[in-house]
Amino acid sequence: MYELKTLLPEYDIQLPTCMYPMKVLNSSAKGAASKAGASNGFCSGNVNYNATSADSIDVPKKNVCVLDLDNLSAKIQNLLKSSNDVATVSARQAKVLKQLQELKQQMANIRTTLGLCQKGAESTVQPILQNAGLREEPLHDIVINGHPMFIPYALLALKNAWKDRFTIDVKTFKHSTIPDIGGEATEFEKKLAQVKIDPSKPKVNVSLIWKNCEHTEMISSPTMYVPIYGEVNIIRYLGRVGPIAYRYENSPNCNEIDAVLDICYQLLRCNTSRSRASMLRALDLRLGKQKYFGGDEISIADIGVHSSLKRLPVIKSADLTSALTGWRKRVQLITQL
Repeated sequence: MYELKTLLPEYDIQLPTCMYPMKVLNSSAKGAASKAGASNGFCSGNVNYNATSADSIDVPKKNVCVLDLDNLSAKIQNLLKSSNDVATVSARQAKVLKQLQELKQQMANIRTTLGLCQKGAESTVQPILQNAGLREEPLHDIVINGHPMFIPYALLALKNAWKDRFTIDVKTFKHSTIPDIGGEATEFEKKLAQVKIDPSKPKVNVSLIWKNCEHTEMISSPTMYVPIYGEVNIIRYLGRVGPIAYRYENSPNCNEIDAVLDICYQLLRCNTSRSRASMLRALDLRLGKQKYFGGDEISIADIGVHSSLKRLPVIKSADLTSALTGWRKRVQLITQL
């Protein structure tokens, strides 16, 4: 066995004075509690009771700060009643909501004065649950460049189909590369002007510029040149910002509508009668016995097919099947095209 050397000399240990004794709730058990604390080695105030019976340390009794829980609880209740009163908070919230409503009305009046896009009961912005959490943005003015030989009839079709729920305000201009737009484009402009504009409906402004360009193109960004080529793709864009009933991303027929629009894109680029007949057979199979492409309600797929057939005068009524002929008559009643 080895004897260990004492590392620290003996010092008098001063106990801390920051401890608070628990208030005895039952005065009759005060003496019993004190005896129990002494026998079990509990620390109360500035007196330390050692559990061992061999040694004990006697500490002089000093001033003890007793925590009065009842008094503290009463102060907290008074503080809550005076500073965080529920009625006061509710009144403040109502005042803020009223100010926000007044600010919203002022912004609406400013938009009306400037002639900007107005959002009625049917908003032009897709709800959060229908746009996958994307940030909502206001609609900007759209510029479409088109050749008079390839008239974008979809604009007229959508304007007529949406006249009771959405407004497409189309204004036409002539580029210096086109000296004369021809009779067919002139008639198209007249039909566009005949469709009345309802200022109370959500609206998008479209500037159609007759230009010597190879493809119909749309500029959707007001700050940079970001073109969207092809009438079919323009229809897709307008379908995403137009009435909710025509937004097909969440529809179970989403893939079917996209497939029909892809057929329209190919149909407009067919160079032979054989290839056009093949595309017409594909459309007939897609339509089947349905009332419209994609179901019982008209969609942008019907707008795309109807506009494509209008742009191809080489396709006669005799080239269409009976199902396509009946479908075309139903669509003409809606689009007035």
